[in-house]
Amino acid sequence: MTDIYSYLKEIFLKENDSFEDILGQDSIKLQLKSALISKRHIIIVGAPGIGKTTLAKNLAKLLPDAIVNDCGFNCNPKEPMCPICKAGKPKTKKIGASQRFVRIQGSPDLTAEDLIGDIDPIKALKFGPLSIEAFSPGKIFKANNGVLFFDEVNRCPEKLQNALLQVLEEGKATIGSYAVDLPANFIFIGTMNPQDSSTEKLSDVFMDRFDIIYMTYPESEEVEEKIVSKNSSEIEAEFPNKLYTLAVSFVRLLRQDKNLEKKPSVRASIGLVERAKANCYLRKGKQVSLDDIKDAVISVLSHRIKLKPSFKYIKSPKEYISEEFTNFCKRSSGISDGEAP
Repeated sequence: MTDIYSYLKEIFLKENDSFEDILGQDSIKLQLKSALISKRHIIIVGAPGIGKTTLAKNLAKLLPDAIVNDCGFNCNPKEPMCPICKAGKPKTKKIGASQRFVRIQGSPDLTAEDLIGDIDPIKALKFGPLSIEAFSPGKIFKANNGVLFFDEVNRCPEKLQNALLQVLEEGKATIGSYAVDLPANFIFIGTMNPQDSSTEKLSDVFMDRFDIIYMTYPESEEVEEKIVSKNSSEIEAEFPNKLYTLAVSFVRLLRQDKNLEKKPSVRASIGLVERAKANCYLRKGKQVSLDDIKDAVISVLSHRIKLKPSFKYIKSPKEYISEEFTNFCKRSSGISDGEAP
């Protein structure tokens, strides 16, 4: 089985854009490549909806199929490391790129047993509670020789962070009940949303195991329009270029608004375009009009923003979005209600 890092080195040298699922973000892609070939664990930090998960999934798609032992730990058949493989000759199996990508969703109720594993009561009755055969591997072992993607890693409790320290540093986990070390060799990619206040503090000891990559919103309006076009649903309604640009531009303008504490993501741009097209379709129109966008703007954007404390007592998010959109349209070439240029 080809070493993951060696394989990625070859891919990155052969292909100019290995992460084609993400449009733009060239500097981020370069940083990710650099960290990966250096065998570093990575946390991608950025606001919601900017493509952190898509970037991680794109990495997994680059991986080739692999032959591993069917032992629950994905051992390399040529270099088996777990007690089950060492005790016998387990069958092998072929795993594809999707199976080499194991996702964990960060949550306060996530336990160490979810990650590392636990004793299976049924197997314990059959093999005995102290037998390694009674141990049911968790997700970190299922990601062995693959990618472990930990979404919203700053939502996991401190106890779970501590459970990961040895795995991140040594590529193995010591299971206390058995006093044996089990292999856990994978690429770790985590994500963090710095705007989320309902999170756990990540310890300095934990963060010291990672390189941080800071991901931002699409660098230009042109790139964001392409992202929206690529990801929006195919509703039968023509969207005039002028109005399409207006919808995306308004969302981007809100990200620069000094009165906002929370900014709308790229999902907001996608949602506004989709809803405008849906409104046009339902009224049996042929072209999206400004009214179609206006009728969707509050529903799509009002909950995706947060006004700063100095401003939120003056207006509600609904009022703020409505007024800002009206003013924005007046400034944008004098487009009037109902117009579809």
